[in-house]
Amino acid sequence: MLNIFDKKQTIRFLSFFLFLCMVQLGFGQSYELAGTVTDDSGEPIAGASILIAEKNRGTVTDKKGDYTIQLGEGTYIVKVTYLGFKTVEKQINLNSDKTLNFSLIPQTEDLEEVIVTDNIEGINIRDPEMSVGKLDASSIKKIPVIFGEVDLIRSLLQLPGVSNAGEGASGFNVRGGATDQNLILIDDALVYNSSHLFGFFSIFNADAVDYLKLYKGGIPANYGGRVSSVLDIKQKTGNTQRLKGEGGIGVISSKLTLEGPIQKNKSSFLLSGRGTYAHLFLKLTDNANSAYFYDLNTKLNFNIDEKNSLSFSGYYGLDYVNINDSFTNIYGNAFGILDWKHKFDKNTSSRLNFSFSQYNYELDLALVGFNFKNNISNFNVSYQIDQVVNPALSLSYGLSSIRYQVNPGEIVPTIPDSPINPRSLDNKYAFDNAAFISVSQSLSERINIQYGLRLSAFLRMEDESIDIYTNDNPLLYDEIRDIYVEAEPIETIDGNTSEVNESFINLEPRFGISYLLDDDTSIKASYNRMVQNLHLLSNTSSPTPFDVWTPSGTYIKPQKLDQYALGYFKDFKNLPFTLETEVFYKYIDNRIDYIDGANLIANDAIERVILNGESRAYGLEFYLKKNTGRLTGWLSYTLSRSEQRTPGRTPDEIGINNGNWYLNGYDKTHDISLTSSYELNDKWQLNSNFVLQTGRPVNFPVGQFEFQDLNIPVFEGRNLNRLPTFHRLDVSATYTPEQGKKNWSSSWNFGIYNVYNRRNAASLNFEQNPSTGQNEAVRFSIFGIVPSVSYSFKF
Repeated sequence: MLNIFDKKQTIRFLSFFLFLCMVQLGFGQSYELAGTVTDDSGEPIAGASILIAEKNRGTVTDKKGDYTIQLGEGTYIVKVTYLGFKTVEKQINLNSDKTLNFSLIPQTEDLEEVIVTDNIEGINIRDPEMSVGKLDASSIKKIPVIFGEVDLIRSLLQLPGVSNAGEGASGFNVRGGATDQNLILIDDALVYNSSHLFGFFSIFNADAVDYLKLYKGGIPANYGGRVSSVLDIKQKTGNTQRLKGEGGIGVISSKLTLEGPIQKNKSSFLLSGRGTYAHLFLKLTDNANSAYFYDLNTKLNFNIDEKNSLSFSGYYGLDYVNINDSFTNIYGNAFGILDWKHKFDKNTSSRLNFSFSQYNYELDLALVGFNFKNNISNFNVSYQIDQVVNPALSLSYGLSSIRYQVNPGEIVPTIPDSPINPRSLDNKYAFDNAAFISVSQSLSERINIQYGLRLSAFLRMEDESIDIYTNDNPLLYDEIRDIYVEAEPIETIDGNTSEVNESFINLEPRFGISYLLDDDTSIKASYNRMVQNLHLLSNTSSPTPFDVWTPSGTYIKPQKLDQYALGYFKDFKNLPFTLETEVFYKYIDNRIDYIDGANLIANDAIERVILNGESRAYGLEFYLKKNTGRLTGWLSYTLSRSEQRTPGRTPDEIGINNGNWYLNGYDKTHDISLTSSYELNDKWQLNSNFVLQTGRPVNFPVGQFEFQDLNIPVFEGRNLNRLPTFHRLDVSATYTPEQGKKNWSSSWNFGIYNVYNRRNAASLNFEQNPSTGQNEAVRFSIFGIVPSVSYSFKF
């Protein structure tokens, strides 16, 4: 029996315990500090750091510039920092929920006068987000590039786990994945081809880009449709206060960006254009060849009221290549986005997005006498809600639907009595629907997790005509010759494009966790399952503008990825360095492979030349970054292996490469990049970039035989050889003269691409020397040393 004293003590203890539980769950006497961080033009700043020194706690702003943090009653000093802007401190007395907005001013003083007392970036140590590369426009513009044209894709190649097929190759490869396995978004619009002029430039104008995030793993559930990576690019929002502009004049291209208010403090515009003019100089030398591109970005933003904003983004780009009037190639991207953001309250907001994207390709061969066109387009609608339940729990959930239309090709003769017959391939239609939920949760002071689930439902509609094969087998195996041969259809029937032919429903779980070892060190792990239903038909290691896409269907199954990653992350407490190291393993099922001699051009029955295989990649990534001081930059190193295997469908079939694993065309065993920037003084900034990579896998002939006076090479296996090691050093110097006008600034950039004139091999061709009759390997290189100069200005 308890006496009265014991009962009172028990009640007090239980009350105190309940109070502690309520505080732990967020129901105690605490208040929310929330707000938005913008620059002096009113544009949101993503990734700004908010630090509460008294509590040794902090957070970072999201992609909309918003932040929220829960604190007990008291007086605090709130510090806001972002690289390139002045640090802001403000004292507040918190005794109720409070909204506190900040406007940051660009840092223009001498860097020696800036005193950094806290390593603010260490706050990200707590976040379970991993395998993510982040770059803002200022970092992108410091990396030396060819012809002085700032290039977003080439800046990504300096990050660990990211590479491409070599100089002049379009696209990028992430952790051994193919280029079509990258989901590229600009303001949530899909991009199908990211290059200009066969890969020499990317379609992204750095002056119109606010920031980018590249997800290599640990991908949140709101993203889907690709199995290698997500590149999320956000365009700038125009200045709501005053008219501003920036531009540049280079060796072969120029650009101009204008932004300003439509109605001050209420709405704004951004207009950015870029184009090349090297073809004009070719005409002066009577050169019949011509090649140029241009693109146009635009964004309109309207702040309707405190809870609603509306924006429209658009892009149009075109490439034109003409070779001696016998070959004309025209291709380009176009997209438009309508985006409505709504705040229900301080903890809940939504976003409704409509977008349309299209990629067009046209090839005119006057020498042969025919014109070929193809395109892919999509209409996308998505709705997402972001909700902060309490300081330890936030949710993101929504729906999305994409309608694809793929035109595989149309051939039209362009000369009378042409031997080529006109032909139009059937359009292909599909719907990619998804529902998702993503949760970010803090389990304790040391453990934070992020988990989610995506449910995807892909509906492939019937084609206009459907081929029927014996035993439903479009690809036959000749056991006598050990080769695959195309089957001929026994019947072709009419299809109904409004009827579903195949449906694929998949669950895609995502999970990430971070464990804080101390205030400056954490370990993280992640897992994600992703599904890809759209496939690029290309049997080369580097994509070309001639990209033909096809949706999953009866004979082409969705690619399915399982990826695991484990990482160690460190902020050095008394040094301006951060360290990230990760190991990863990824496995992809149903990766398309092609039989020897496969013809992919204008092929309306692609199922006759493909097999479903599997691929895998694994490796180690190392990333050491110096964030502050006169000398900044990073060292990245990747040790990895990427392989593919396609066994036979039965024990009697040999499959591809005898069913053995072989290196795919994107494998780079070693990939090292050292990027640096040094502020010499107020006027000069020096930049450099060194790259060293293992040569990509290729096939060399092992012999030859003669047939009708022709030497026919003999190959053995796939990708058993490599090109020579690739390495290159680029340097640049930026000179900023004293500015004579208050609202005008300018700079000169002097660059040298490939300083020591390394002739890196894009390919090796085996030819017979006409003088000696001996076979010899001939190296084909694209670039040697390339100097450049460009002039940039802002007003």
